[in-house]
Amino acid sequence: MSTSAVVIDGVTKRFGSLVAVNQLRLTVPTGTIYGFIGPNGSGKTTTLRMIMRILHPDEGNIAVLGEQRYGAANDRVAYLPEERGLYKMMKVRDILAFYAALKGRRDSGPLIKSWLERLGLGDWAGKKVQTLSKGMAQKVQFIATVIAEPELVLLDEPFSGLDPINMEVLREAIVDLRKNGTTVIFSTHDMAVAEKMCDFLFMIFKGSKVLDGTLGSIQQAYGLDTVKIRGEGLSDVDRIPGVGKVTDFGQYQELRLAPRTDTQQLLQQLLSRGRVTHFEVAHPTLQEIFIRIAGAPET
Repeated sequence: MSTSAVVIDGVTKRFGSLVAVNQLRLTVPTGTIYGFIGPNGSGKTTTLRMIMRILHPDEGNIAVLGEQRYGAANDRVAYLPEERGLYKMMKVRDILAFYAALKGRRDSGPLIKSWLERLGLGDWAGKKVQTLSKGMAQKVQFIATVIAEPELVLLDEPFSGLDPINMEVLREAIVDLRKNGTTVIFSTHDMAVAEKMCDFLFMIFKGSKVLDGTLGSIQQAYGLDTVKIRGEGLSDVDRIPGVGKVTDFGQYQELRLAPRTDTQQLLQQLLSRGRVTHFEVAHPTLQEIFIRIAGAPET
C-alpha cells in the first residue's frame, strides 16, 4: 500500500492567460488530514478539482491512491464541492441510498441510519430535502460524500455557514474518518480550525505554493517574533524601539518584533509606561502568517 494518497508533480493549470496553478509539487501522506488554505482565487479549488480529475493539468502529473489516469475519479475517492446541491424533492433517506448506490453500495440502510443519528438527523430521514435548514442540508451532503466509505475524501469549505454546534459535530466526524484510515483533504478560511485539526498545512497564493508542512514547522520558520501583552496604561507601544506592527484585539495587543529585538528590554519599556498583567513571547499564529503572505484584506 502506498504511503502517499496524493502526489502532485510539477502541475500547472491555465485558463486562457491566467495561470491558476503554477508548477505545484505536493505530497499528501495516507491517513492524514491535510489542510488547504489561501485567499479566494488562489488556486485551492482548481487543485482539488484536478485531484478529482474534473479538470486536467496542462503540465505535470497527479497520482491519486497510486494511480495516474485521466478518466473520472473512481469509487475510492469522494468530493464535497463548495457549491452545495441536493435533489430537493427526494427524502433524506432515499437520496443517501441513491448516492451510496452510485458508488456501488447496495446495503447502505444500516450505515445511513447510523450517520443520520450521529449527525442529529435521525428524525428527518423520511422528510424531503426541501424541508431541511441550510445546516441540516449541509450535513446530509457530507453524509452523501462519505456514505460509501471512500479511502480519500476531499472537502471544499466543509464548515462554511455552520453554527458552532454543527461545526463541532462535523469536526468530530472528520477526525474519526482519519482515525479509521481515511485520508482527508479540506480547504478552509478558518485558520483556527486548520491549526487544531490538520496534520499538515498547504498554502497556495496566486497559484504557487508558499507554505507546506506541519503547523510547528511552519511557525518555527517564522521564529519567536510575536509578543502578546495585556495591561493598563500602555500607550504609544508602537513607538518602542523594535516594535513593528501592533494589532489591538480589545482584550490584548499583539506586537510583531523586528529581528534581534531584546524582549527583556521590551518588557522594561512597557513597565515604564504602565502596568503589565500579561507578557507572552510566541510564534505567530497561522492567521497572522496567512495575513503576512496574502496581505491585509481590503476595507
